[in-house]
Amino acid sequence: MQQNSARLPLAFSCLGHAYMHMFTAFYFVIVLSLEDVWQRPYHELIELWTLGSLLVGLAALPAGWLGDRLGAANMMIVFYVGLGLAGIACGFVEGPSALFIGLTAIGLFSAIYHPVGIAWVVRSAKARGKALGINGVFGSIGIAGAGLVAGGLIDAFGWRAAFIVPGVVCVLTGLALWICVHLGLVSDGVALKRDAKPESRGDMLRAVLILLLTMAIMGILFQATQAAIPKVFDLRLRDIAGEGTFGIGLIVAGVYTVGGITQLVGGYLADKFPLKPVYLLSFLLQALALAAVASLGNLPLIALSAVIVLLSVVALPAENMMLARYTPERHHSFVYGVKFVLAFGTAPISIMLVSRIQEQTGEFELLFLALAALALIATLAALLLPGEWRRPRAMPVAAE
Repeated sequence: MQQNSARLPLAFSCLGHAYMHMFTAFYFVIVLSLEDVWQRPYHELIELWTLGSLLVGLAALPAGWLGDRLGAANMMIVFYVGLGLAGIACGFVEGPSALFIGLTAIGLFSAIYHPVGIAWVVRSAKARGKALGINGVFGSIGIAGAGLVAGGLIDAFGWRAAFIVPGVVCVLTGLALWICVHLGLVSDGVALKRDAKPESRGDMLRAVLILLLTMAIMGILFQATQAAIPKVFDLRLRDIAGEGTFGIGLIVAGVYTVGGITQLVGGYLADKFPLKPVYLLSFLLQALALAAVASLGNLPLIALSAVIVLLSVVALPAENMMLARYTPERHHSFVYGVKFVLAFGTAPISIMLVSRIQEQTGEFELLFLALAALALIATLAALLLPGEWRRPRAMPVAAE
């Protein structure tokens, strides 16, 4: 029973992480089909996701508040069933207005996952770092699967199936969790114990202010590249991908799979090396890769796109550990809620940036140069983080 109480929350949380990222990414492939079906321009259709993407971030704080009061497992049931039904509804719409409402619902229910699911893993896992690393890989698999699943379903059955089939699977997973909860196989986890000394008040304040800036920039970089990469591949890789959306989806899946698996590497680096250099170098190398992607095509474009994803996920364990180190434990849920508001609340800015640049130029060179400049700003900001040149102290672990 103890093993189940630790493993089942991790299993359901990992699946939720994959589903959440798949549902918030597959529209960027589906929209390529809707351009032809509805005879609407790309920039107009991509903007239908603007409000939904905003809610993924803004609704994270109330979702976390509800999770604390209703229980993580119960909120995860709401997440699965609500997200699945929203996806199914999108598959039955007849026009952009109805799709806008459906996509908004996807964003709203997606917001439940991070403040509830990640906290659930932390409370339930005995090996916290390993569990978070595995959970992070599943999130990247979800992004990768979005392109593969959506592209395959569109080519085989049409764009509606790309919404409906994942929606049905998501609802069924929610029902399975409901059964596990009512059979007593799943719990909400236990309290944490901390063995690290608190940092000085000055270091805490400086670190939090800088991390607010770098997390916002990280959110813009992630959301903008996720939105633009399928269309960039559509414009530049037709000789490789062929016709249809499956080839594009397959390449997108490969990029995010290769990049996502390295989150385990990021966890290793954050455990073995000082956090500040790991975090800083991830931004610096992203700036260089983004600038290069601006004008590349063919295999170099695919390779460097994977590098960009790799660098963004490598930074996450170090970022999460710094947040935990430089904030009081009693405020960790709130602080992580703020992080996810920044990470996903920047999506509308990113999508508008992608939409406007593509509308004005027909390409994305200017977009990647702008993102490279933002990554450089984050690099300079990270230099101001409190100095750290020793191996990090042990992080909190779940109390047994």
